[in-house]
Amino acid sequence: MTGLALGDALGFPTEFNDVPQILAKCGPWRSMPLPARAFVTDDTQMTLALGRGLRTAMERGTLAPARMERPVREEFVAWWRSPDNNRAPGTTCLVACEQLSDEGLRWQEASRTGSKGCGANMRVAPLGLIPGLSDEVRSGAAQLQAALTHGHPTALAAGDLVAYAVHLLAQGARPGELVGLLKEHALANRSVYRERWLGDLWEFAQDHSAVAFTERGWDECLAALGRVQAALSDPDPEADPCLGTGEGRVAEEAMATALLCFLLFPAEPVTAIRRAACTSGDSGSIACLTGAFAGAHLGAGAWPQDWVQRIEYRDELLVFGALWDR
Repeated sequence: MTGLALGDALGFPTEFNDVPQILAKCGPWRSMPLPARAFVTDDTQMTLALGRGLRTAMERGTLAPARMERPVREEFVAWWRSPDNNRAPGTTCLVACEQLSDEGLRWQEASRTGSKGCGANMRVAPLGLIPGLSDEVRSGAAQLQAALTHGHPTALAAGDLVAYAVHLLAQGARPGELVGLLKEHALANRSVYRERWLGDLWEFAQDHSAVAFTERGWDECLAALGRVQAALSDPDPEADPCLGTGEGRVAEEAMATALLCFLLFPAEPVTAIRRAACTSGDSGSIACLTGAFAGAHLGAGAWPQDWVQRIEYRDELLVFGALWDR
């Protein structure tokens, strides 16, 4: 939780700048400083909203679709209405959350099935950290939280993969095995439509069946994981990671480029998020996910304490981290 917020804050001032602009603004990327006022973007804000909703749901019993949907929906709407929601949030999140504020509307009707923006998976890390979830629950819940706003099948699959990656790393998976494990997960779930969690969402898209809908998303994510493997076969830490795996505006690219940044420096978490923040795409979301992966792998002690002390929402981030570590 701390790592994702630190990555978010480091990438906030640089997102959508090209690399020469970032270097001119921040100096050499390997020594990029955290801003003195370490503000985060909507990525961290929505991660906390999801965390609050999940905590409420699990206080009421075992995590299940109906029990999760209501409190997470309420937290997303509260974020949409908040005066602090002023960090250049994505259009899909804004439009979908406005629709979700209509209590007479089913969430499937509010979901934007044509959007696979990175808002779907930049906020999903809590579902990789919560202990005791079965693979089916983690997968279904990750897809449901994505689908509340981004109903495109690739958004669902990418949300599922990020949650699974965080889970694997927190459980001690070796970084060198991570992409292979994610590809296995994608192939095993390629034709699985999580109807218990998603209901009739697929009918709001243009696919001829639920299976065709879900396969479309997993295939795009498998292609993105292939690009990560290709980039790691001949790694160049000094090159802009976006050149190999995409600019991160859409969910599968944000996942892939963040994985690349993390796997270039698996033992150097600060270097990893600095590399992610010095990219030509959506640096905030890429660095946010990179920080989530690095923190899940190395733990809260991986981050400089003077950085941790300055991060916005520090207290709530630490509360959630302690809750899920227990």
